[in-house]
Amino acid sequence: MTAESGLGRSIDAKKGCDATMTDSTYEPRIVAFLCNWCTYTGADLAGTSRLQYPASVRIIRMMCSGAVDPVYVIKALTEGADGVLIGGCHPGDCHYQDGNYKARRRTAMLKEVLASAGFNSDRVWLRWISASEGKLFANTIAEMTDALRLLGPTPMRQAWSV
Repeated sequence: MTAESGLGRSIDAKKGCDATMTDSTYEPRIVAFLCNWCTYTGADLAGTSRLQYPASVRIIRMMCSGAVDPVYVIKALTEGADGVLIGGCHPGDCHYQDGNYKARRRTAMLKEVLASAGFNSDRVWLRWISASEGKLFANTIAEMTDALRLLGPTPMRQAWSV
């Protein structure tokens, strides 16, 4: 591959990104931070059960929803994600005793900070999904995709583009 052909590809990729933002077939990009023990296993169940949900979600497995630092969420949003899902065990069922309560407090604080900065805090979702709730996981992703489609592309994608 020559440097020139590599340059052409990056330009085409940039055009593809811009087309995604203005095209009527806009598909929101979701980053999902999922608890290893519950929500990630629920996502795995959705896959093995062949349940259909939008493919625009990128899953990051965390040991616990309490391990999701607000900086991770802000980084995902500033890098162009249209929404972030934090998934954890149901309250009282955390494998690390109180990790999901910590996630709940952090998410509430993060949403306040995002709102005070003028950012739509509805782009960040916190959901409790157990290992046996594959259908709930698939429905949550579909519901979040529909909600983000109504909000449109994140303004961060253009504000932070270089």
